[in-house]
Amino acid sequence: MAGGGFCRLPNGTVVVALTLTRPSDGTGTGTGPGAPVRVLVHAANRARALTRLRNLGLRAVYLRGNDRPPTPDEITAVLHHPDGLLWRAAPQAGQELWHPIRALLGPAGHAGPARPAA
Repeated sequence: MAGGGFCRLPNGTVVVALTLTRPSDGTGTGTGPGAPVRVLVHAANRARALTRLRNLGLRAVYLRGNDRPPTPDEITAVLHHPDGLLWRAAPQAGQELWHPIRALLGPAGHAGPARPAA
């Protein structure tokens, strides 16, 4: 894992920040497949935060250590988003805004291979 960490908030919830490689079938803005992205997750605890990402198809997501915890700006961004899941290119290029996770995962809604229409 390239870098990640967490921060426990006063209400007991956590914000987890991870630097991941972009899924190969993503259709977001500005970065190509395999480029690093910073993902933020707000959840009840660290295990649930990682489970939220794994349920979206990001299977190889682990948090080892706390070498790159979320910054106060990142915490504010994820707390003010209704889904509690955000991403942007890492390292940040200029004034790039945070994107909802569905912009990273593409139209299929998950990071796995596209499912054929039935």
